[in-house]
Amino acid sequence: MVVKYRFRLYLFTLAVLGGFVVLSYRLWSLQIDRHAEFVKQVPGTKELRARIPGVRGEIKDRNGIVLATNKASFEVRVNLQEMMEEFSRLVKAKQETMPYYEYNTTERGLPRKVKEVDVQQVFEKLIVSRLNEMGLAVPYNSQGLRVHYRSFRGVIPWVYRDDLTFAEFSRFAEHNVGLPGVSVAERATRLYPYGALACHIMGYVRLPDDKRVSVEERKGWDFYVPDDFGGAGVEKSFDKHLKGKPGIRTMKKDQRGRMVGQISYEEPRKGDDVYLTLDARIQTIAERALRDGKVGRGAVVVIEPNSGEVLAMASVPSYDPNKFIPSIRQADWDELLQNRTVPLINRAVRGYAPGSTFKIPISFAGCLAGIQKRHYNCSGGVSYGNTYMKCWIGAKGGAHGSLDLSGAIMRSCNAFFYQYGNDAGINNITKVGQMLGVGEKTGIELDDEDTGILPNPEWLRIHQPRERWSSGFTANTSIGQGQVLASPLQMASVVSTVANGGKAYFPHLLKKVMDGDKMVLDNEPKLRHDLSAEVAEDEIEMIRRGMWRVVNDASGTARGARIDGIEVAGKTGTAQAWRMSNGVKLKDNHTWFISFAPYQNPKFAVCVLVQGGNSGGGCAAPVARRVLEQSLALENGYEVAVEPLPEAEGSFDFIQQVTYADSGIPSEMLTGDEDGDVGAVSTAAAVETAEPQIRNAPTIRQEADRQGSQGVSNDQAVPRAVPVRRAPIFNRGGSSSPSTESNQESEPRRGLLQRLFRQ
Repeated sequence: MVVKYRFRLYLFTLAVLGGFVVLSYRLWSLQIDRHAEFVKQVPGTKELRARIPGVRGEIKDRNGIVLATNKASFEVRVNLQEMMEEFSRLVKAKQETMPYYEYNTTERGLPRKVKEVDVQQVFEKLIVSRLNEMGLAVPYNSQGLRVHYRSFRGVIPWVYRDDLTFAEFSRFAEHNVGLPGVSVAERATRLYPYGALACHIMGYVRLPDDKRVSVEERKGWDFYVPDDFGGAGVEKSFDKHLKGKPGIRTMKKDQRGRMVGQISYEEPRKGDDVYLTLDARIQTIAERALRDGKVGRGAVVVIEPNSGEVLAMASVPSYDPNKFIPSIRQADWDELLQNRTVPLINRAVRGYAPGSTFKIPISFAGCLAGIQKRHYNCSGGVSYGNTYMKCWIGAKGGAHGSLDLSGAIMRSCNAFFYQYGNDAGINNITKVGQMLGVGEKTGIELDDEDTGILPNPEWLRIHQPRERWSSGFTANTSIGQGQVLASPLQMASVVSTVANGGKAYFPHLLKKVMDGDKMVLDNEPKLRHDLSAEVAEDEIEMIRRGMWRVVNDASGTARGARIDGIEVAGKTGTAQAWRMSNGVKLKDNHTWFISFAPYQNPKFAVCVLVQGGNSGGGCAAPVARRVLEQSLALENGYEVAVEPLPEAEGSFDFIQQVTYADSGIPSEMLTGDEDGDVGAVSTAAAVETAEPQIRNAPTIRQEADRQGSQGVSNDQAVPRAVPVRRAPIFNRGGSSSPSTESNQESEPRRGLLQRLFRQ
């Protein structure tokens, strides 16, 4: 019996020892041999780096008036990858299946179907259901959500809402716990405090475009929030200066994938401030002159003659760039595009037939050819081949007789300039155009500038190969007709050159760039060409004197531009053009006036374009007078209130003449002889069938679709948080009296925001 029991004891002992050996081997295998393998599978704490966009710098006028600044806005961002990981954990715990979505795509030119986890259904179940309980859910675009997840996963957060009110932000911040991947962020958005003032110069910014971010730029970031960027105007041109330096937030995630704290935070830096050459007061004067004169389509450009600095550039109709911030509704964008007066285009940099104002560049061409002192006879017209080209006075049965250059400018004699231009030669005309910046871009810092057209034999060979250049083409070019197109900015540069005695500067908008008090860039004037090196002073004075006579001589065409006590010089122009309306051709003249003042030591060079006007003398000259008179008065204490301007509405109303109730100018002085263009039709703009394409598309707000709307329900009654008076938290001074809280309403908000966004 003893042997029997001992055998059993030995067998049991052996079994126990064997079990311990197996257990020890298994523990060694799991904890030592396969340690690295299991460490990778067990989540631990992790550091995540988030890119914080920098704040854009401000845009100011030359005197420091802020034309574009920033305001705080609040948005809801969703890290879709984090949301998907949390949903996957829940699905596994409940032993359910993930929702899937099929879509059609093309790969290597072949159509195929792709099946992927449906992020939209996950968002609906995990996030929207909770937001419904809080009363914070809104419809969204489901396809936009899917495309974003497909493209960027969790690297670039998806913006669910970008229009939170402060009350909604507070509720989000209060109830945010338990929404995986959801964060509420303060973000700087653009604000244009003066509305439509200088809108065509300012442009607008666009929301971050994920496609602009390269893989290289996203490397090293767990969360990459791109920057807003300039979409049009100087916002686009000076984007590299305005864009801020991004900040870095390093966060800690625990073993369960929850954010548990912030490790470090490097604040983003504001971009540089851009100072423009604009004077907001003169810009206001120019815009009001167009509006008060009931100009439905037109432009004004004001240049400082001795530097090329653009002091004002106004265009009507206009738009409010604040509509584009943070993104523009599709309905608003469609309305702007469908507006037949096209408020989106900047007429100051678009090409139009310049009419008789172009006789000023032609005058310089004659100086290069040495014919500036010749007299030419006007008998009512000139024959070229089989074509008899009339002077405007010839259409009335009259003639100007023998004229010199100054007299021809004053009387705007077409017959004189037909002959003068042909004797000067198309080569000299082309050369002068290049010196003055006509027929090519001036270099202004706006990407929507037109080149205009200065036709010559080479241009004709390319664009009209069946035609041959002739004296008739040169004659038409010499009066700013035929194929000639010039922008108000180009013609303002021309008159600026005349005003200063022959120096052609590049017109520019950038004055300087500042980083706080530190100068980053001081933009010095740049000379395009010095005509005074090739044209004698007395010859330039002949041109100047002719322009003086246009305004001050009894027979001048711009008597409406006279200013008491100030000598004004100018040149009118009227290019006949038409537009189509319901299949009917209607008169739509392009009326011009270029001018400078005072005659001695000029301070301002001005170009005015009025579309749909009767004559340059009756429509454009009074606008220029208004601008010059008030701008010159600024030095004598005249005050102009720079205030927000609403959008200027466009119209196709025909303007017989422009008058101002307080101008004090007799109506008979606003009309004079025709501007020398009657009977001479611009073939380049005879029938204006379409406006140019809009080159800078904004960020269009995606409209909510059916799938993104069906799960939204905010019918639940959400209790409102009642603020508690806690002086140490909300008031810097520590006072908790009702009067103190009322007077410092914005201060508590700032203090609360600073704490919320630094947690």
